[in-house]
Amino acid sequence: MAEDTAEKCFLDWLQIQEADLDELLQALDQAEKPDDLLNQLVEKTISHFQEYMEKRIEHARDHVCDYLSPAWNSSLENSLLWIGGCRPSIFIRLVYVLSGSQFESHLSEYIRGIKRGNLGDLSATQMVSINELHQKTIRNEEKLTSKLASLQENIADKPICIIANERREAGAGEINEEVNRALGSHEEGMLCIMGEADNFRLHTLKELISILSPLQAVEFLASGKKLHLCVHQWCKTRDVMPNATD
Repeated sequence: MAEDTAEKCFLDWLQIQEADLDELLQALDQAEKPDDLLNQLVEKTISHFQEYMEKRIEHARDHVCDYLSPAWNSSLENSLLWIGGCRPSIFIRLVYVLSGSQFESHLSEYIRGIKRGNLGDLSATQMVSINELHQKTIRNEEKLTSKLASLQENIADKPICIIANERREAGAGEINEEVNRALGSHEEGMLCIMGEADNFRLHTLKELISILSPLQAVEFLASGKKLHLCVHQWCKTRDVMPNATD
């Protein structure tokens, strides 16, 4: 039942992303792009992401493992996850890639002094701020990764290791109260770390958006949603393809 609720939460989120993506693309297709309209779309999109983070951490209280290795994802997509989601640094990598790609594709216009105001037009001040955010994000990712590693290593600590070692047969025996408490404590620790990671993702996204112009933010959010939706579908398709790794 908990897994069904978790999967529904994720599927609902996919639908919201698709709807948000349509609105973002429609705004980009308009000849005139008022900042007020773009800012409203950005705020709406960020709000939806925050609501999803809040919903899933609430559902995860029942069974956090459903979100750390989701059954509704392909095995390939799960291999890309970092504490139940994407690495916050991927947001910044995406900006770098989009900026470089747009700059190259409109190089002749830039030489003539024509600017579009998109991600290819990032100013020197913006690039410095984004780079500083990138470095800070990587440091914080390393701290959380280390924290996760310590929690995982606790499985080899007392009391689980001692109780397992006392078993006469490998894998035999029922879960006693002490083991149940220890495993429950481990799940609580995983829930806390996932909550920290989700807050970190949201905070990094908001910081990055604050550096971008309204048009740049809309372009970034649209590309991010395309990336997530495409990778999700590609990984599912690839999982069922014969000889996919050949």
